[in-house]
Amino acid sequence: MLFENKIQMKKIWLLMLLIMPVAIVQAQEENNFEISKNIEIYSNVLRQLNLNYAENIKPGDLTQTAIDAMLESLDPYTVYIPESRLEDYELMTKGEYGGIGALIQKQGDYVVITEPYEGFPAQKSGLKAGDKILAIDGDNAKGKTSADVSKHLKGVPGSVVKLTIEHYGDTVSREIDVVREKIKIPSVPYYGVTGDDVGYIVLTQFNPKAAMDVKKAFIDLKNKHHIKGLILDLRNNGGGLLNEAVDIVNLFVPKGQLIVRTKGKLARNTTEHYTHNDPVDLNIPLTVLVNENTASASEIVSGSLQDLDRAVIIGHRTFGKGLVQNVIPLPYNSKIKITIAKYYIPSGRCIQAIDYFNKDKNGDPNHVPDSLISAFKTKGGRTVYDGKGIKPDIITGENKYSQVTADLYAKNYIFNFANEFVLRHKSIAPPQSFEINDSVFEAFKQYVTGRDFNYDTETESYIRKIEGSAKRERYYTALEPLIDSMQNVLAAEKKKDIDKYRDEIEHMLTMEIVARYYYQKGRIIASLKSDPDVAEAKSVLSDTERYNAILKGTYNDKSKAEEEEK
Repeated sequence: MLFENKIQMKKIWLLMLLIMPVAIVQAQEENNFEISKNIEIYSNVLRQLNLNYAENIKPGDLTQTAIDAMLESLDPYTVYIPESRLEDYELMTKGEYGGIGALIQKQGDYVVITEPYEGFPAQKSGLKAGDKILAIDGDNAKGKTSADVSKHLKGVPGSVVKLTIEHYGDTVSREIDVVREKIKIPSVPYYGVTGDDVGYIVLTQFNPKAAMDVKKAFIDLKNKHHIKGLILDLRNNGGGLLNEAVDIVNLFVPKGQLIVRTKGKLARNTTEHYTHNDPVDLNIPLTVLVNENTASASEIVSGSLQDLDRAVIIGHRTFGKGLVQNVIPLPYNSKIKITIAKYYIPSGRCIQAIDYFNKDKNGDPNHVPDSLISAFKTKGGRTVYDGKGIKPDIITGENKYSQVTADLYAKNYIFNFANEFVLRHKSIAPPQSFEINDSVFEAFKQYVTGRDFNYDTETESYIRKIEGSAKRERYYTALEPLIDSMQNVLAAEKKKDIDKYRDEIEHMLTMEIVARYYYQKGRIIASLKSDPDVAEAKSVLSDTERYNAILKGTYNDKSKAEEEEK
């Protein structure tokens, strides 16, 4: 009987193996027919519009709209890249482009330089933060968007762009010839030592040389500073190339270790990625900083190091992008980036937070529900979960700015005060020691007060809602004295806000002023002094017992427990 059952099961499996390819081929043939049919319909619609529409149409724009709308129904990572946007795509994937090397922003009628990159054409030509771009190659720039200006500033390396500039604090316009260069944004803008023999490396993107840059920085820190622990900062790193992520993990784990699996509809998109180099250091205590903007390749690095019990992850829950894209060339020098698979880190979990493949009746994707979250085990037996990104081993406090600070920043009061500061100070202390003293902070307060700074608080919004409801329900006459009293008290309290939130305003002022003198690297160095995540990482690395207990899953972290409670 048992023998007969086995024969029967084999027959069933054989039948299934025969049926499945036929079913796949049939589905493929049905899709091919649907594609042919709809292409024919689309081309006829476009032809009829061209023949009969009341005005001349722009077929390219209509096709772009149609493609964008079609892809929007899938997921946000499947996108069409026309030839006109190839340069932006190159910047995202390779971190390089032809241009002048500066950040820009629309302020009023004109676009201004907000931050030139050190050592690149803008900075070498004397452009500084706050400089207003009046014209580009003789073309008036008034009213142009940042995107318009950016497009004209980019170009072939070696070519010249003529800028008409008004320097901040000046009223005279000047013409400057800037020679474009190949701008390569460094994947590691800074590395150094912070605290007691603790190395720090910040990685901003996973471009083709990211792993090499991290390796060079790490070896330099080991050889020159003899570091005893390392902080790898992946906060606000949106990811990039998967193979670079694998090679970065390889610096700290043995050769031959599985780091990530990809699983797609097609066999060629189902792959396994192993470390293939000898590691640099298997034993150095390691922490990784993450936040809600840590995504994709950054999550592969942080998640796999967590799964392999090789690093303590610190910060906030990551973005949750567990999808893999591939870029496929199309006619006329265009491309399409398509989601081809999901990826799974060593424990077997996929950390994708939003389900784009099973949308609700309105066509909207949903977050993976708690009921579908599964538990997995790290190499050493700790419990970790799929979905919803990477949950840090240590969850730090929320870095949320007050309304007054947010508005001072968004309305460029901090930016412009930094420009005013530069006009009066030729130099400042090194970034690691520069501080906002009482006289500078008082000057900032006077600067803000003299420009009628105002902002809206959540409390004011509630009071207005109460006032509106009271008028509709005819309670206003009775409540008017109370509403007036609340508004007066709130107005008086708002005047104290700048002093109340001095610490966070000082932090932003420090970053902005230091960047004027020491550029991006100086901004990073200055930020390390008051960075709570860095402080937590240094604390963990200095306490061997705590570090090992976290990796073994025996450490009871209060902040983690509180987060789980929420």
